[in-house]
Amino acid sequence: MTSWTSTFGGTTIGPVSTQVTPTPSRTLSELVVSPVGTLSVFDFTTPVPYPFGTERTGWLVTDLDQAVRAARADGATVTVAPFADPIGRDAVVQFPGGVSAQLYVHTTPPSYPALASVPENRLYLSPDAVGAFLHSYLSFTGGRIVSDDRRADGAALGLPGTTYRLIRLTSGFGTTTVAVTDGHLPHPFGRELTGYGVPDVATTLERAKAAGASVLSGPVRADGRDSAMVRFPGGYIAEIHTAR
Repeated sequence: MTSWTSTFGGTTIGPVSTQVTPTPSRTLSELVVSPVGTLSVFDFTTPVPYPFGTERTGWLVTDLDQAVRAARADGATVTVAPFADPIGRDAVVQFPGGVSAQLYVHTTPPSYPALASVPENRLYLSPDAVGAFLHSYLSFTGGRIVSDDRRADGAALGLPGTTYRLIRLTSGFGTTTVAVTDGHLPHPFGRELTGYGVPDVATTLERAKAAGASVLSGPVRADGRDSAMVRFPGGYIAEIHTAR
């Protein structure tokens, strides 16, 4: 938590010992509110019940039951049926291609400060899965394709001299970057969950290193922006890129 806020700024709420799964478990829960995104951080003091920890992201919705019905109708599967948590209700859905998202509502709607940049969900899919994924995901989110580059610079994925398909999506749930590849990826690409936009990548990387994070790859210039891969203490891997 200290490393994150030292890198990006922001504040934390918690930790609070609580149960956030439908079966018995215990975790120290902490919320990070920062200019580049909001994080729910869990430090489990018991084994983590399956499938928690495999979600790619979490989305706040206004009506959980309606959201679950919509996800099913749009081709997603419900992997964890709705359940109550200490501050609301949750469910986990999975879109074609194995992309899981947690849907949740709060009993008292939260209010967070405006973001300086919108974080992007970063997904890696095979050519076999991307068509079904896009149909389901865009239907559920009400999103659209911003760009679809079938010859994007592979340097952004640690593969200079190669190309891959890069799809950028936007919706009311935020932005999403989809890398369509053959799966021949060097570490750590594919391990990151989210990309965070910053005014200056080099300056942010210096702050991250001073705060105990490790730069795993980059910075590199590709696809119109600078980017790098960073691992924070605890093992969380994130992409950092130039905000547009």
